Amino acid sequence: MDPNKVLHFVPSEAPSSGMAKNGYFYQEMEQRERDEQEEGSEDREEGQDSPIPSGDDVHLYGNQTHQGGTDSDVHGCVLLNTSRRYVKLMNFEEEVRAHRDLDGFLERACILLHEDEASLDDVLKTMLRHISQDPHTAEPGCNFEEIMSSLFTDAGSQEVNDRSPSFPFCDNVHLLSETLQCVTATATGIQYQQSWLCILCNVKNLQRRHVCISRLDRPQNWGENCAEVRYVILILAPLKMKSTKTAMELGRTFASMFSDISFRQKLLESKTQEEFKEALVIQRYHLTAAKRKTTTVEEEETDPHSHKPLKSAVSAHLVSLSLLCRGLCCRDFFRVGRGIYEDLCRRLPFYPSDFTDGIVGNNKALVKYMTTSIFLYIAVLLPAIAFGSLNDESTRGEIDVQKTIIGQSIGGIIYSLCAGSPLVIPLTTAPIAIFISVIRGICDDYELDFAAFYACIGLWNSLFLIIGGVFNLSLLVKLFKRSIEEVIALFISIAFVADAVKGTVKIFHKYYHAPTLANGSIEELNRIIRGMPVGDMNLTGSLPESFILCTRARPLLCLLLMLGTLWVGYTLYQFKRSPFLHAKMREILSDCALPISVLVFSYVGSYVFNDIGLPVFDYHEGPVFRVAPLEKLTGASVLSAMGLGLLLAVLIFIDQNIVVSLTNAPENRLLKGTAYHWDLTLSGLINILMSVLGLPWMHAAFPHSTLHVRQLAIVEERVEGGHLYETIVSVKETRVTSLVANILIGVSVFLLPVPLQWIPKPVLYGLFLYIALTSIDGNQMCDRMALLLKEQTSYPPTHYIRKVPQRKIHYFTFLQMVQLLFLCAFGMYPLPYMKMIFPLLMFILIPIRNCLLPRIIDAKYLDIMDAQHM
Repeated sequence: MDPNKVLHFVPSEAPSSGMAKNGYFYQEMEQRERDEQEEGSEDREEGQDSPIPSGDDVHLYGNQTHQGGTDSDVHGCVLLNTSRRYVKLMNFEEEVRAHRDLDGFLERACILLHEDEASLDDVLKTMLRHISQDPHTAEPGCNFEEIMSSLFTDAGSQEVNDRSPSFPFCDNVHLLSETLQCVTATATGIQYQQSWLCILCNVKNLQRRHVCISRLDRPQNWGENCAEVRYVILILAPLKMKSTKTAMELGRTFASMFSDISFRQKLLESKTQEEFKEALVIQRYHLTAAKRKTTTVEEEETDPHSHKPLKSAVSAHLVSLSLLCRGLCCRDFFRVGRGIYEDLCRRLPFYPSDFTDGIVGNNKALVKYMTTSIFLYIAVLLPAIAFGSLNDESTRGEIDVQKTIIGQSIGGIIYSLCAGSPLVIPLTTAPIAIFISVIRGICDDYELDFAAFYACIGLWNSLFLIIGGVFNLSLLVKLFKRSIEEVIALFISIAFVADAVKGTVKIFHKYYHAPTLANGSIEELNRIIRGMPVGDMNLTGSLPESFILCTRARPLLCLLLMLGTLWVGYTLYQFKRSPFLHAKMREILSDCALPISVLVFSYVGSYVFNDIGLPVFDYHEGPVFRVAPLEKLTGASVLSAMGLGLLLAVLIFIDQNIVVSLTNAPENRLLKGTAYHWDLTLSGLINILMSVLGLPWMHAAFPHSTLHVRQLAIVEERVEGGHLYETIVSVKETRVTSLVANILIGVSVFLLPVPLQWIPKPVLYGLFLYIALTSIDGNQMCDRMALLLKEQTSYPPTHYIRKVPQRKIHYFTFLQMVQLLFLCAFGMYPLPYMKMIFPLLMFILIPIRNCLLPRIIDAKYLDIMDAQHM
C-alpha cells in the first residue's frame, strides 16, 4: 500500500431492517487535505463522533448505564457489532467470566505500546507476529497468514463498486469480518467512539484464546467511523468454544473496559506494560465497585421471582431463618383478614374482564379457549378417574370414580368462579389418595366409621386452612425460593411417572405368565377326552381357542397403549415447531395433542383389540351424596382426627402456595395479580363441602395449573447465542376455560359406566407420563442437570452460565439432586404411616437452602441461580 493512501471505512448501506453482511468497507484513497492540523494530536483522546446511518433501526438498552466513566456521553452506552447487532456491556459485578478473561490476559499479556504503523494491515500483521513469536502462546498447528486473511473478507466488494462507480479499484475493497465498537446516546443523537476498535476472529485450528492490545503512537484516520483510532484490540478464539468463552464474549470484556474515556486516558499516560496492566486492574475494580455502589445506594437488588433482597457473599455464612424472617414481621400475622382484604381489592376490579377477555373486543381468542377447554377436560377427567379408581380400591367403594368426578366438577366450578388465581386448577392428587388409604387403614384397625372419621379430619383440615388464610400464613411462601419449588415440582412429576410404572408392573405381574386353561374349561376338556378314540389322544395344538387363557398379549398391549399415548401426545405437542401445515393449524394440533392421543389409543385398545380384555375402572351403583354421621365419633376420635387434619392442612398449604407461586411466576407474564390468602381460604371452604358429602379433598394441582397457563399463552421463539428459546409474550387470564372444562366434567357423570369405561387404564398411565414430561419444560433444575451430560460448547448462554462459575453450578445441581432423592425416599417409601409425615419433611428444605447451602456456595451465586432469566 502506498504511503500517501490510508484505509477509509465506509458504512454499509444495507436496509435498516438488518444487514446481510458484516462490517465496514475500507478502500485505498488519496490522502485528504485537512483544513486544520493540530500539533498535539498524539495526546488527544476523542475526536468528532459520527452518527449511525440507520437511525430508525437503533434499539438501545434503556436501563443500561456505564459505571466506569464520569463523562455525560457514557450514559446509554452499548456495543455495536458489525452486523448492526447491539450487545450489552459486560457486567463486572455479576458476570464472573469478565474477571477470568482479564486474569488470563494479565497472565499472558500481549501489549504493544509504541506502534508506529499507519495502515490497519500493517498493525494487524505486527500484532499477529507478536502473538506467534510469544513462547507462552505458541500455536504450532496454526498459520497466522491464514488468520490475517480471515480477518477480512471480499464479500460485498462488487456491491460497493456498483454503488460507487467512482471507485475504480474493486479488487482492493475488503470487509472486516467482525468488529465491536461502542456507540453512545447523547443529547444530540447517537455517536461512535472512534478512538478504539475491537476486531474479532474465530479460527478453526487455534488451541486457546488470544488477546493483543496495540496502542498507536499517533491517532490514525481509518474511515468515517474510525477517524482517530488510538487503540486496536485483536481477539482470536477457537471456532468451537463454550458460549461464555467465545470471541464475542471475550471482546465484550475488553470493549466494556475501553468504553470509558477516563480509562483510555490513563492508558495513554502509561509508559510500560506493567503500568498498562495496573491500569486494567484498577479499571476492573472501578467497574465492580461502581456497580456495587449503585446497587446499594439506589435500591437493594431483589430476586425477580421471590422479590427478596439478594445477600452479599460476606453475609452468606451468617444467613439464618431468623434473618430471613426479619422481613416477615410478627404483626403481619396478627393483622387478621388483612391479606384476604388486599387480595380481594386487587382482584375484584378485574373480575368482569376475567369473563370478557378474548371473547369481547378486537383481540378474540375463541379457538384457543375452545382447545384449552378440551385439553383441561381430558387432563382433569382422566386423573380423576385414575385417582377415583385408586380410592375405590383403598376404601372398598366408599369413595369411587363417580364421587371423584362429581367432587371435581363441584369444587372446580366453585374455584373457577371465586378464586383470585383462576388459571390455577384444583384437583384431587396422588398424595391425597395415599392419605385417604391410610385413613381407611386406621378406621379398620380401631373399628371407626370411615365416613364420619373422614369428614371429621376434613373439617379440622378446613379449619386450619381458613385460619391460615385469615392470619396471613401464606406470607411464609417467601421462604420457598425457586430452587425449593423446582425440587418439589420435579418430585411431583416423578410421582406421576412412578404411578404409571407401578400400574403397569401390576398388570404384568398379574397377567404375564404361561398360557393356562380358562375357568370352567377343565370339565369340558375331560368330557371331550372321554368321548375321543384312544388313537386320537394327541391334542397338541388342537384345543379350541376358548379353552386357552393366553394372558401375555394383555400386558404387552397395555405397554404399547401407554407408550403410544405418550408418543403421539408429545409428538403433537411439539408439532408447533415443525414446518408442516399452516401456523394456526400447527397451534391447534399442539393444543389438542392430549385429547387426540387419548381418543386414538382408547379406540385402538377398546375396539381394534376388543378380543383382548384390558383393565378398566370399576363402577358402583348407589347414592352419590351421603351426609357423614359425625355423631358416631367419640371425643378421643375427634382429637386424633385433629392431628391428622393438621398434617393434611400442612400438605395442602404447601402444595397450594407453591402451585400458585409457580403459576404466577414472572416468566408467565400474568398481569392481574395474585391472591394467596384468599385462595387458601377458598380451598378450606371447598373442602368443608367435600368432607361433609364424602367426596375426595382437592387443592391446587401441579402441573395442570402451569400447563393451563401454557395453553393460554402466546409464545415466541427467540434465538440467543445460537440457542432456541420459547418466551411467553402474553397470557389470556380468563375463568372461562376452567369453568367450561369443569362443567363438562360434571356432565360426564352421565357417561358412566359407558363410554368412559372404554378408556383403558394404560391410556391413563400414558396420560401421567405425558403430564410429567411436558411439566419439566422451563424447569431450571432439569436444564442444569442436562449440563452434566453436555460438552461445554453446547452450554446455552443463560444468566447463571454467565454469572456463576461452572463448578458452583454443578455443586448446586448436585445438592438439589440430593434433596430430590431425600423427598423421593420418604415420599415413595412403602410404609403408609411414613407418608403421613411427608408434608413436614418439605419444610426441612427451607433451612437446607437458607442455612446450609450458603456455607457451601456463596450466597450471591445461590441468589443468581434462584433468579429468573435476566
